[in-house]
Amino acid sequence: MSQSLPPLNALRAFEAAARLGSFSTAADELFVTHGAISKQIKQLEAWLGVTLFERTGRRVKLTDSGWRYLVQIQDGLDLIANATAEVMQPNRQRRLVVNSTPTLAMHWLLPHLPEFQRSHPEIELRMVTSDRDISRLDTPFDIAIRRGPGDWPGYIVKPFLNESELPLCSPALLERLPIREPADLARHTLLIADTRPTAWQRWQTLAGIPDLKPAATQQFDHFYLALQAAIDGWGITLGPLPMMQAKIASGMLVAPLPGPQVSVRGYCWIIPRALMNDPAITSFCEWLEADASQSVSHA
Repeated sequence: MSQSLPPLNALRAFEAAARLGSFSTAADELFVTHGAISKQIKQLEAWLGVTLFERTGRRVKLTDSGWRYLVQIQDGLDLIANATAEVMQPNRQRRLVVNSTPTLAMHWLLPHLPEFQRSHPEIELRMVTSDRDISRLDTPFDIAIRRGPGDWPGYIVKPFLNESELPLCSPALLERLPIREPADLARHTLLIADTRPTAWQRWQTLAGIPDLKPAATQQFDHFYLALQAAIDGWGITLGPLPMMQAKIASGMLVAPLPGPQVSVRGYCWIIPRALMNDPAITSFCEWLEADASQSVSHA
C-alpha cells in the first residue's frame, strides 16, 4: 500500500495551495517557505505525471486534473484527520460540516435542526450555504444537500425530499384581489426568481393557461427575495412544498388555489464515499430522511 501513495508532505502542500488558491498563503498555513510549497507541488506533479496548477506569473489556478484530484484527496485527508482526532480525544464532540443550498437551509433545514441536536448532543453541526456544484466548492464538507440526483463521481447520493410548487401570496393581497381560479392571476404581479426562470411557464401550462398575461412581473436574482416580496404583499410567487408549509401554517402566506402542484427536482444528500461508514454522518442522513418523510405527510 505504501508504494502506491504519493509523498504525503507534497500532498499536504497541494491540498493547502488548492484550497487557499495561493502558494504563499499555503506556505504561511504550513509554516514553510513559498519555495518549499512550489518544490513539493512540482514533486507531486512529477510523481503523478500530470499538471495540477496553471502558473501565470505569481498567480496559480487549478487545472481540470487538479480539481478532480483535490476533490478526491480531501475526502481521504479528512478521514485521516477525523480518525486521528478521535484516537487522541475519544470523548470530544464530533463536528459535521453540512453544505446546503441557501433556500433549503433557511426555510426547511434550520427550523428542523434543533430536533436533531436534542437527539444527538454529541454532534456539533457547522452549516455552510452555497449554490455551487459540489465539484467546485472551495472548502471540504461531510454532507452536502443539492437538487438531484446529479453526476457526482466519488460520492454516495440519495434523494430524501420531494418538492412541488404552488402559487403563494400574502393574506392581505388575496383579500384585496381574490383568486378563485388560475385565470384570476391576470390581475396580479407574478414574482420571478432567476434561479427558477421557467417555473411560472411550467405551472401555467399545467394549469391550462399557457398564454396568460399578468398585470406585471417582478424579477429577482434569487428565490428567497421573491419569497420575501410575496410575504410583503408585492405579488404572487411559486412556493415549494413542503418547504413553505410552516409559513402557510403561521399565516404569513396562503395558497389561494389547491393546484395544480408542479413536481420539480427534489433534494439529495451527498457524502464522500470515504465517509460512508462514519456513524455521525449516517445518523444525520437517517434523520434527514425521517424528517423529510414526516414533513411530506403533514403537507
